[in-house]
Amino acid sequence: MSLAESAAGVDPSGAFTSIPIIDLTKGATLEGRAALAQEVRDACMKVGFFYVQNHGIPQTCFDNVLAAMQTYFGLPMEAKMKLYHKTVANFKGYSPPLDANIDAANNDRGDFHEGFEIGWEEFEVKANDEKRADDGAMAGANVWPDDYPGFRDACLEYYHAAVNVGKTLFPLFALALELPETYFDDKTKNSAAIMRALHYPLQECHPDGDSETPGIGAHTDFECFTILWQQPDIQTLQVMNSEKRWIDAPPIKDTLVINIGDQLALWTIHRAMNKSGKERYSIPLFFGTDYHVNIAPIPSCVSADRPAKYSPITAGDYVNKRLKDMYHTA
Repeated sequence: MSLAESAAGVDPSGAFTSIPIIDLTKGATLEGRAALAQEVRDACMKVGFFYVQNHGIPQTCFDNVLAAMQTYFGLPMEAKMKLYHKTVANFKGYSPPLDANIDAANNDRGDFHEGFEIGWEEFEVKANDEKRADDGAMAGANVWPDDYPGFRDACLEYYHAAVNVGKTLFPLFALALELPETYFDDKTKNSAAIMRALHYPLQECHPDGDSETPGIGAHTDFECFTILWQQPDIQTLQVMNSEKRWIDAPPIKDTLVINIGDQLALWTIHRAMNKSGKERYSIPLFFGTDYHVNIAPIPSCVSADRPAKYSPITAGDYVNKRLKDMYHTA
């Protein structure tokens, strides 16, 4: 696929009207990665979102995690609330509908989805996992339902597969920023990826019967970039363009959606509005630098004429702050 074929559509004002598709197959060589990085740069500068094809995750992995999510979220509320995230460490576990509100200024009800959040965990549980040694403000082990072990297995299978996609993408972002492709290597040794399994119930189940309540309100993501799997055939994801218009980002077979987050400071506003008349499932995996890493301006992005806009902060402190804001916790 050429750059022209993968590029976003634009209107006369220059605002994007569609999301580009990038094929990762050419990334086997340095020359191929350089070409991919140019496509990534173009997509990030014009849109902030892109799809990736040939990402390497098999369909069986998606099928397994979707089936596990459908089973888990179908459990009685009492069973799910045993792992309510406000009773365990650092937002891990279950969050019920309307518990989060990421755009409180424009939504006084809350976001109409339920979720289950996990962080890094080996398949074989370790007493002392060195990848978790520097989690700081985000320290806290995963929790799992005792009566449904298949949920852990399916979630971790997908989690590790998606993390591998993230490891493929970081060198491309480095090259796109005119940095050595190894620039992020020492900043991403201990996976700081957060995964949220999300279920959007039918809007008719909303206590107010309001079909306009967002599944997730307008927001930017907290980390460097997000890898999103969307359930096929159900359109909910929308991305705001430079003309403040919402552009649909529909599920496309055999692709994942990638969007840039706050830690790369390329702002992308998006939301999920489930007006399909169906239940919907999705899995965002938020991929950032290790939690102890100080987030400071990248050298190629600042100059005397273009000074830094953001104060340095550790990645863990930033993510923790944004999650507290979303869940309205002290």
